[in-house]
Amino acid sequence: MNMISINVEELAVILTEENHEIQLIDVREESEAEIVFLPSFKLLPLSQYEQWRNQIKTILNPDLETIVMCHHGIRSANMCQWLISQGFTKVKNVSGGIDAYAIYIDSSISRY
Repeated sequence: MNMISINVEELAVILTEENHEIQLIDVREESEAEIVFLPSFKLLPLSQYEQWRNQIKTILNPDLETIVMCHHGIRSANMCQWLISQGFTKVKNVSGGIDAYAIYIDSSISRY
């Protein structure tokens, strides 16, 4: 199964919809999230992978649409590939990450 990428414009539309059948994951570090963090995203830092990897199917529902974001889209792409390998079927990576979101969608949020 191939990973699907969405752009930040598509993410912005998704975030305006009241969709409770979606999981939003941010794989950046806590220190990055302190600079800027989008509401409704769950923080799962990749550096803490060993702490949460065995519980991933408890933390997240493998059958729900899962959107993963990071700073530029590289770490989130890695997370998407791993989730797919764990049986997740509706995984999407945010191309450009939160940095692109700050540039194209919400210029009021901090860039780093």
